[in-house]
Order: sequence, then C-alpha cells, then structure tokens
Amino acid sequence: MTERAARDCSDMSEVRGEIDRVDTALVDLIAERFELVDRAWQLKTSPGDAYVPWRVQQVIDKVKARAEQRGLPPELTEALWRQMIGWFVQYEEEKLRRQIEASGGEGA
Repeated sequence: MTERAARDCSDMSEVRGEIDRVDTALVDLIAERFELVDRAWQLKTSPGDAYVPWRVQQVIDKVKARAEQRGLPPELTEALWRQMIGWFVQYEEEKLRRQIEASGGEGA
C-alpha cells in the first residue's frame, strides 16, 4: 500500500487505510518504547525509583513542544503521554516489587 497524505485521500476507504497504516506504526513504536521501559526497571533498585517527577515533566514538555511543531494540540499529546507514562510507571513498580519479593530482600 502506498503511503498518502490526508489531503490526498479521496474517500473513506483511503482514509481508513491510512489510519490503519499509522496505527500499525504507532504500535511498533510503543513496542520499542516498552522494550526500553522493560530494561529501565531492571536497572532500578526500588519501586520508588519508577516514578521520577522531574523526568515525567521533562518528557511531557518535549512531546508537547514536538506536538506544537507538528500542528497537533499539545493538550492531546500531554493527555496521551500522561496515560502511557502512568501505565509504564505502574508496570515498573510491579516488576520491582516482584523482584524484591523474589530475592527476599529490600532491593535488588
């Protein structure tokens, strides 16, 4: 399937095809991000290390700036990223808790 810009879609089937293409790319990118988060928790020692407020804000600021550059509502981007980051933080916390329980100690 040939990639086409939104303005070049002449009917709904073309629009839907492009949405499907973009969704596939988004899932692939989220999978790549997940692999990095999965590695990150392994480098941490405590569930408290999973949530780093200054880093969350740094990420939000960067994606909002990129959204503005692309003409995307920064509020949409912030909402999506906060949801995704929240899920990843919970994932890391749970992994770290399980690691500590498995080791029977207070850290890895």
